[in-house]
Parts: sequence; structure tokens; C-alpha cells
Amino acid sequence: MSKILLHEPYFFSDEIKNLSNCIKTGWVSTGGNFVKKFEENLVSYTNSKYSVALNSGTTALDLSLKVISAKAKDEIIVPTITFIAPINAVLYNGCNPVFMDCDSYGNIDLVKVKEFIIKNTSFKNGISINKRTKKRIAAIIVVHIFGNTVDLTSISNLCKKRNIKIIEDASESLGSFLIKGNKRLHSGTLGDIGCISFNANKILTTGAGGAVVTNNINYFKKISYLSTQAKDDAIRFIHGDIGFNAKLSNISASIGVAQFKTFKKILDKKKKINKFYKDKINNLKNFYILQNPSHSESNYWLNLLKIKNCNNKLLEKIMKILLDNDIQVRPVWYPNHMQKKMKNFQKYKLNTYKNYYNSTLCLPSGYNLTKKNLFKIIEILSKIDRDES
Repeated sequence: MSKILLHEPYFFSDEIKNLSNCIKTGWVSTGGNFVKKFEENLVSYTNSKYSVALNSGTTALDLSLKVISAKAKDEIIVPTITFIAPINAVLYNGCNPVFMDCDSYGNIDLVKVKEFIIKNTSFKNGISINKRTKKRIAAIIVVHIFGNTVDLTSISNLCKKRNIKIIEDASESLGSFLIKGNKRLHSGTLGDIGCISFNANKILTTGAGGAVVTNNINYFKKISYLSTQAKDDAIRFIHGDIGFNAKLSNISASIGVAQFKTFKKILDKKKKINKFYKDKINNLKNFYILQNPSHSESNYWLNLLKIKNCNNKLLEKIMKILLDNDIQVRPVWYPNHMQKKMKNFQKYKLNTYKNYYNSTLCLPSGYNLTKKNLFKIIEILSKIDRDES
């Protein structure tokens, strides 16, 4: 049996058809009808007003900080458990991250965020000031990790009163919704700006790419402007600001348009994979699948294996056994406040992240998984479970 991958891309027939049509038109760069269609698909699916298709989710985060007017030395509240992209975007803009702990689901701990804002900042002349550093708190970046949405309603009013912008990193959560009563709100539409990734490993891919979604027309106009080299006059090459070559290519967008046609099919399969894992693994003595929060309708991008009474040594042992059996797994990201370039920035009450980091593995979760693949994974985990009991 070939190696079982963590999350490989999957393509259907329309991707090839769209690529061929795109090449025939000659519009293969950042202009073309597929880019427009892809942006329309995003607006329609997320129920947002505006979207700009970009060349990566990291670019989306970078430009989002620029359009909210984050200035050098401003501070941005960020989670320590996340892919490093949002932290890098903070540093690209000359800002400083303030690292927050995770909750039991791995998402940023909003209880601690709220406590930090209330107790550790002051509000004067329309801005929030960190009492310790005397720096402005410009924004919070909330990451909906592994497809589980964060319930931003608990801090949205406070952030609005304190003039702290909310940027959502929804890179992993296209197709995930926050459920509040009768409302079903797509991740990325709960704050001021949402950022999405379409990298090859994401639930919907354009090969490489990203986007912003927003209901704020000024943010939409500014990101559209900056992402196309800030052109005031495209004929005479007059530019009114420092711009970026940041738009998604028409070729990439053609793949994304095709993927949207089968997105429901993809989500249905992902839900079935999650159910299979829970049915089989939750009966084992030492393992269980991490459940999504009750307020979250997850896209089940990646399924997380939780190991009871685990430590880093045991985690490494289990990971090695799975890898030796051609089952690709990985731990969650190394805590960002411990990264080489991040150690000197402020941290706030970090403790839950340790257990989460030391007891969690990402399991293969791609659309291409077969029943044979899934049963092999369960077979190996069951053997490990017996050996560790």
C-alpha cells in the first residue's frame, strides 16, 4: 500500500477543463474572468459583501493589517498555537505580537483575551494602550484552527468599544460556520476582515492562493488598490502608494472555480471521515478524536488525535510508529512564543498550550482517503493502544 498522506489535493474533471479554457483566452496572469468569478463565489458562499482574491493567505493577513492602519510598534494580540503566518504578518508591518494561550480546542483563549484587555490595557483618546509597554493595541488576529470556529461574539463588543480591530485568519475554515441561535455565520465574516488560504493542503485549493472577505467597502477598496501595485493611472504607470503584486492569477482562479462546484461533495466526505474516526477511535482506551466546540459547524479539515496521559516523549514514539507504517501524521505547530525570533515579545498567562501541544497529532484527513486507508490507520492505532495499556 502506498503512503497515506495527511491532506493531499484532489481534483475533478472541471479543473482541467477550466485550465484549458483559461490558457486559450491568453489571460493567465492576474486579470481575467476566472478571478472575478472566484471572488463572486467567495462572496456568495460566505455571505459577505466583498472579496479580493490574492496570491496567499499570508498576503491576505499582511494587507489586512495595512488597511486597518496598524503602525510600527503597535501591538497585535495573537495566539501562540497557530501556523506562523499571522505572526509573520504582524512582524512584516513592524508591529509586536502579544501571545495568548489556547483553549481546550486549540483556539485562542478568549476568556484570557477579554481579561487582558480589561485589566491590562487603558483606553484614552480612542485607542487602547498596553499598561505594561505603553504601546497601542491595534488589533487581534483570531485563527479558526483545523476548521473549528471561534465564538467571537464574546469579545466583539469589547473590541469595538476599545477600538481594537478583529482580523480573522480563516485559512483552515472555509466551510465552517458559527452557530448562534438560528444564525449560521461563516468564519471570516464575524470580525472586520477575514483571511482565507487556498494552499495545496487546504479543503479547497487553487494550488497556491488566498483571499480576504469583508463587509467594509473601504477595506475592500484599499486592499484591491494595494494588491494591484497601487495604480492611479495604469496607462502612464502612476502609483499613489507602495503597492504589491499580490492578486491571484487567472490560472489559479480557474482551478478554484471548478473546486467550488464540488465543494459540498468535499464537505460531505470530510464529515464522514470524521464520523468514522470518532466511531472507531473513541472506543480505544488511550485515544480519542477531539470534538469541535458546540457553537462550531466544522469543515473537519484535519482530524485531531488526542492521546490521554501523554507527554512529548510518548507523542514522538506514537508518531514514529505511524510514520514507519507509511501513515503521515504531524504534531500541532510548535508554540510561536518559543520560536527563535519571537521569544522577547509579551506573553499572557500561557499554560494550556503545553498539554495541547504535547498530546495532539493530526491524522490523515484528505478527500482521497479510501476505506482501506482508514482501516489501516485504525489497525495501527489499535495495536499501539493495546501495547500502551
